[in-house]
Amino acid sequence: MVMPRASCCTLAGLAVCLAIMPKNSRAAEKQTVHVFERTVTRTLGYKYLLALPDGYAADRARRWPLLVFLHGSGERGDDVWTIALHGPPKILQARAPADAAAALAQNFIVVSPQCPKNEWWDPDAVLALIDETIAHQRVDLRRVYLTGLSMGGFATWDLGLGHPERFAAIAPVCGGGSFAPAFMSNTHRRADLRSLGVWAFHGAKDDAVPVAESERMIARLKEYKVRDVQLTVYPEAQHDSWSETYANPELYAWLLRHVRPANK
Repeated sequence: MVMPRASCCTLAGLAVCLAIMPKNSRAAEKQTVHVFERTVTRTLGYKYLLALPDGYAADRARRWPLLVFLHGSGERGDDVWTIALHGPPKILQARAPADAAAALAQNFIVVSPQCPKNEWWDPDAVLALIDETIAHQRVDLRRVYLTGLSMGGFATWDLGLGHPERFAAIAPVCGGGSFAPAFMSNTHRRADLRSLGVWAFHGAKDDAVPVAESERMIARLKEYKVRDVQLTVYPEAQHDSWSETYANPELYAWLLRHVRPANK
């Protein structure tokens, strides 16, 4: 079939028009640009236990390391003393084991917030609590540390890797993390991430949070060339890998060896 000449010219012209049209012009015919803005006011806050170190009142010129402890899901609620069932608050309350209790009591301001019932740790609220503590206590800004177990271990991974400029070291226990915070920090805060100390702990027989959760986070940080990254796996431990971890005074000595660069 022979096409009329006029039709050929029309089709040729259409082809030329399509070739020079912006690639998104067709999409623009169906989509329009809008801007959304709204101011949202939030009230942030936690109940928390505060332990000031021995000698804090006597030496008013000294600034002290800050250790923030995030508990697991079982301690959520409104009775703040349930936090002392595990972790640093338990050791400070019982003053045992003696070596670990002395390491905590002599060296750290310890802040242990309580997450409300049926809620998850809110990163903004934890950071706000840290800022509140810095504003009212004599905190060494280059020695702020974060640790947590189970649900608190997940929050420690995400908050520590998402804001590596805020911490000198983190110690997540039987937790796991997401790829995004580490990836974003490696992209935009690489120096901060690489100077962050990371010591993770997990039970090999953990059937609540598999040890693979910690292993994959450690592997990722090694790929990103974070300088001090280590994982301790307890061969016979199940989910409770925190009792042995927090009873070990070497953990607190390790934390104290990490100091943020002076320009941070």
